[in-house]
Amino acid sequence: MAKKNHEQEGKETVEFFKDLDKEALQTERFLERNAKLLGIIFGALVVGVLGFFLYQQFVVAPKNEEATKSYLIAQKNLAEGKDAEALGGKSAANPGFLGTYENYPGTDVGKLSAYNAGLLKFKEGKYQEAYDLLDKFSSDNKVLMALKYGAMADAQSNLNKNDETLSLLEKAISASDDPYTNYYFTRKAGLVALGVNKKDVAKKHFTTIDQKFKDYDNGMSDAYIEMVKYF
Repeated sequence: MAKKNHEQEGKETVEFFKDLDKEALQTERFLERNAKLLGIIFGALVVGVLGFFLYQQFVVAPKNEEATKSYLIAQKNLAEGKDAEALGGKSAANPGFLGTYENYPGTDVGKLSAYNAGLLKFKEGKYQEAYDLLDKFSSDNKVLMALKYGAMADAQSNLNKNDETLSLLEKAISASDDPYTNYYFTRKAGLVALGVNKKDVAKKHFTTIDQKFKDYDNGMSDAYIEMVKYF
């Protein structure tokens, strides 16, 4: 009985290796038949990766450098109170924040320029243009993203779009873990909700302040919660 079992196991082992040989042969034939196609695919991958690194080195890096120079000039004008020059966009000689974004939209500095241009457009009272520019900005910095959503909310508020304003303030709250930023936009969302008679939303935000941000609020959240009862 044991002998038969050993013989059976031996046969199974032989069959297993025969199957492996067949599979190896089939794979070999497949590679032979498709060598040209596989070569093209592999070549395309290599070219794609190489192209990416070349693009980063010879296109993105120089553009970032040029964009930075343009941005710093605009920032200097802003610091000197020259808002129109800082915004720019009217001539190649003075691109400003607007021109820097338009010329280098794919760079980090270009995106930051869109953010600054949006704030300046807001200051001019051009709220839709401000909103559109702010929407172009993106960053890994969570606080900056919270500020972006907050500024976009202000633009929508000035366009009398209350639901959009509250939605953007919710995004501003959740964008960052920074406690003061979180408190500031929670309070703002509560006040906006109170102003448009959304009492439940207002109470939610003021209660959050009461529970999490008393150190920043000086007890005002209690007064806001009372206000919800009477408005």
